[in-house]
Amino acid sequence: ADDIVRGGAPRAMASVICGMVLPSASVKAAIFSRHRSCLWSLQPCLPFLTPPNIQNHQKNASHRIGKSHAVGISDTYLTDTSLQDQLRSAVGPDLFLLDLAEKLEESVFSQDDTCATAALTRLREQSAENLVRSRWPTPKLEAYRFTDLRFLKKSKIKPSLPASEELSIDLPGSVSTEGKDIRLVFVDGVLSNSLSNFNELPHGAFVGSISNLSDDKLRDQILSKLGCSLQWTSDDVFCSLNGVGVQDVGIVFVPDGLKLETPVHVVYYSSQSGDENGQTYVISCPRLLVNVGKRAQLHIIEEFVGLSGKVYWSNSALELWISEDGEVSHNYIQCHGRQAIHTKQTFVAQSEASSYKLVEAGVGGSLSRHNLHVEQLGAETFTEISSSLLAGQNQIQDLHSRFILNHPRGYGRQLHKCIVIHSSGHCVFDGNVKVNRYAQQTDAGQLSRSLLLAPRATVNVKPNLQIIADDVKCSHGATISDLEEEQLFYFRARGIDPQTARSALVFSFVAEVLEKLQYKNLRKRIENLVKVFLAAEGDFHSSI
Repeated sequence: ADDIVRGGAPRAMASVICGMVLPSASVKAAIFSRHRSCLWSLQPCLPFLTPPNIQNHQKNASHRIGKSHAVGISDTYLTDTSLQDQLRSAVGPDLFLLDLAEKLEESVFSQDDTCATAALTRLREQSAENLVRSRWPTPKLEAYRFTDLRFLKKSKIKPSLPASEELSIDLPGSVSTEGKDIRLVFVDGVLSNSLSNFNELPHGAFVGSISNLSDDKLRDQILSKLGCSLQWTSDDVFCSLNGVGVQDVGIVFVPDGLKLETPVHVVYYSSQSGDENGQTYVISCPRLLVNVGKRAQLHIIEEFVGLSGKVYWSNSALELWISEDGEVSHNYIQCHGRQAIHTKQTFVAQSEASSYKLVEAGVGGSLSRHNLHVEQLGAETFTEISSSLLAGQNQIQDLHSRFILNHPRGYGRQLHKCIVIHSSGHCVFDGNVKVNRYAQQTDAGQLSRSLLLAPRATVNVKPNLQIIADDVKCSHGATISDLEEEQLFYFRARGIDPQTARSALVFSFVAEVLEKLQYKNLRKRIENLVKVFLAAEGDFHSSI
């Protein structure tokens, strides 16, 4: 720490190194500014921070830096913690995260000085503040106990480059029967105007890029909510990484009283790739902001796709704000290539008497992690979450959900289903439902059902309820099993061979969730995708 101060590095960075309380917002933002020499001045000084000298360094640094940017560490802290904990605190930020954040920031292409650019700058600064006090997730953290991400830390990660407008892409088919979807297409994290279709919109509605917001009143209303979810998701490393590396933000705005019958189909396409042996990943950070007004209605479909055999990392974020009496139907489809990494953060804020329905289906990627946060901010809100995840050979499907009820007469249901069809497959579910003190007369239920179809197939399930209110109706449960012999016997007694019987039972297990997909074209396409997946992974008749 003394070497850093004498070497002319910013004193605020020295306070971070020495494990002090975080400096002011302007100082933290400067760490990730365009001139970041202080970030690299940190590295050569780290070897000198040995455990016997840590206390002296911290004490001296707190006097040198001054009270404006540092707070001394109490004697109780120094005596009660181990030298290893002191070393971790003294080292400060995770250098891997800071290095990755710097790469992401350098990849952000320059834009004109507009209100949208200013909003993105604020988002990056807020996200940078969170990253300064974050560390890369390890299995020692409860939230990542069963999902080991240390292999990413050992890999080389490089940001995606802007894709060419002439890029030929095989996009998913239309969702609606008429083929008149409102379509937003992100290619490697950047909205493509040539592939998108949002021309025929009702008056007052807006779908497009943040840079195309022209109406001042609308712009102020929407941009004020960009990044507000960070106050609830500050501990989410991947959400902060998305905020630092975001290139473009897709906007969906539905004004008060408008029932948008045409579905909004958002496609996230990953075209770039690292090396095929998995040592290098190309990361993209798409972000979507959705604002649904009072008594408005929206049907939105998010679909993540990429070329098979490509090695990439899609790290996306969605902020969804629903006003009073608003209704949102949300379908989330994840069908990345089998060598891809997928991390997604979904934040939903529901105002009074609003309704939110989520149907999730995941079959792709070598590792998929979905962090879902739903906050009921008003009374008489309705929330329904249904998810179906399939894990095959060398696949990890992970869903962590946080559902918080703060007001009276809220209603919530969560159904989680997963199938592990290979011995190297792994599914993880951690669902937390919290009913706070003033959420009286709440009706909340949570159920997780898992199907293991191979020896040594693994599933880790932790449904949990935290109830502080005393007048509620709540339930939760979990089942883990193979197919029941009684069910198979029922089919065989009617002349149906065992393979066909197993195929019918396995598919019907998934179909309970898939049938909730609102549009027939989408439902049929995902059902066929699931059948192909099951047939490729095991003894399954795709003709079922």
